[in-house]
Amino acid sequence: MTVLRTVARPMLASMFVVGGINSLRHAKALAPAAQPVADAVAPLAPQLPVTPTNVVRVHGAVNIVAGAALATGRFPRLSALVLAGNLTPATVQGHRFWAEPDAAARSNQQVHFFKNVSMLGGLLMSTLDPDPHKKILVRRAKDKVVEAADTVADAISR
Repeated sequence: MTVLRTVARPMLASMFVVGGINSLRHAKALAPAAQPVADAVAPLAPQLPVTPTNVVRVHGAVNIVAGAALATGRFPRLSALVLAGNLTPATVQGHRFWAEPDAAARSNQQVHFFKNVSMLGGLLMSTLDPDPHKKILVRRAKDKVVEAADTVADAISR
């Protein structure tokens, strides 16, 4: 792992781990904001206890696990993708600056919304970041196609 990755991944992951811990500690207080998400998810999984508090807890647990994985370099692309998928609905639902009547609160929500958008950009870039010892998936697929073509060409020329 390069020095940049050693420093950058934990920096990007830190907010998710801290936010996840906060979500677990204060799930009941954060639950009202998760009500629309719980209402949308409940019909999709009627056998599960989908409550706003549980949605906050699951969101927090996913942030902690995927954030720790990203920070330590374990499955970095997958963990970045999971965090991006978890961040998107939280941003749209949790920072609805366009629906905020108070100007100061609107400004605060707008800052948090765009902070999350910038973090989302960093996560998406991380999903493309190749391991220095392993080629990126697209390149590995291309190499396999070239290798297969060479094998077929060799077989035909014999």
